[in-house]
Amino acid sequence: MQKSIIQSSFWKGKKIFLTGHTGFKGGWLSLWLSSMGARVTGYALAPNTNPSFFKVCSIEEMLEKSHLADIRDLQQLQAAMQEAQPEIVIHMAAQPLVRYSYNHPVETYATNVMGTVHVLECIRLLNTVKSAVMVTSDKCYENKEWVWGYRENEPMGGHDPYSNSKGCAELVTSAYRSSYFSQDNSVAIASARAGNVIGGGDWSEDRLIPDAIKAFENHQALIIRNPLATRPWQHVLEPLSGYLTLAQALYEEGAKAYASGWNFGPKEEDVRSVQSLVELLIKQWGTDARWELENNAQPYEAQALQLDCSKARQSLGWFPRWSLEQAIEKITDWQKAFQSQKNMQDLSLQQIHQYTSY
Repeated sequence: MQKSIIQSSFWKGKKIFLTGHTGFKGGWLSLWLSSMGARVTGYALAPNTNPSFFKVCSIEEMLEKSHLADIRDLQQLQAAMQEAQPEIVIHMAAQPLVRYSYNHPVETYATNVMGTVHVLECIRLLNTVKSAVMVTSDKCYENKEWVWGYRENEPMGGHDPYSNSKGCAELVTSAYRSSYFSQDNSVAIASARAGNVIGGGDWSEDRLIPDAIKAFENHQALIIRNPLATRPWQHVLEPLSGYLTLAQALYEEGAKAYASGWNFGPKEEDVRSVQSLVELLIKQWGTDARWELENNAQPYEAQALQLDCSKARQSLGWFPRWSLEQAIEKITDWQKAFQSQKNMQDLSLQQIHQYTSY
């Protein structure tokens, strides 16, 4: 066991502006921050699934304020941030799906690129923000299908509109940081790149774990389109702990040491194929859970992708805690508790406590 590097005492009373708070990752982070006593203002579209983690866990009741609004609306975003007067900004609002981006490229770029511009512009015009974390994706890198992990200084790229938009968001963040936040006493801004996030309470479309659970609950086979593709799978609490650790370091130490890009991925042994992940879930789920191969042609997706997280381990003291097997166990526990109509806010808080105590 390792002592948690996330200090509840630091977060207590801090004014946080969190975009994307109604999403899967944003809901978990809202719950975590609120449980530590942070004063969270959320800004996002209404949840796009029913059920949703945000609703099931009654997240709104824990927040200082919840704005249901579009990140592409600069004027509305600016008014919300001016009202909140945040000390820390965590930007997570995004169009998060690769295949959706092929059919909706303009929406994807408008949300992921101009949405990032809007958040940074609002920060530039405020005088209360001390640190900000701009969340992008592991897919921001120019993927050359290497068998080793990408480091933070690798070139940005992206084959599809989603991945490319995240590379663009990284470049936007770097440009704003160099142009407006490079002074010693200015806002300390960093970007964070996480792997393929999984966890209880995800009902998003076109995601492996939600698709699997939906199929298993309906006693149907999960259809897999790319079983040999490898991804850096990690429980949702892993990258969130990285964002919290980074935001605190930026706040306390300023821009010089930490204002840059950061990877938060799983252990090397947890970079596994889609098929191996699904078979782990099938074993944990039980009953008649099974999978079948998709035979129809699909849009291009990278076969191999992983992150090198040495920088976060060495400079932030951050490390992944739960193995993939543990993550699958927590997901199964969460989903079966939901089926049994348990109090999901309480259970989610229990899992956060288990994670920080591990």
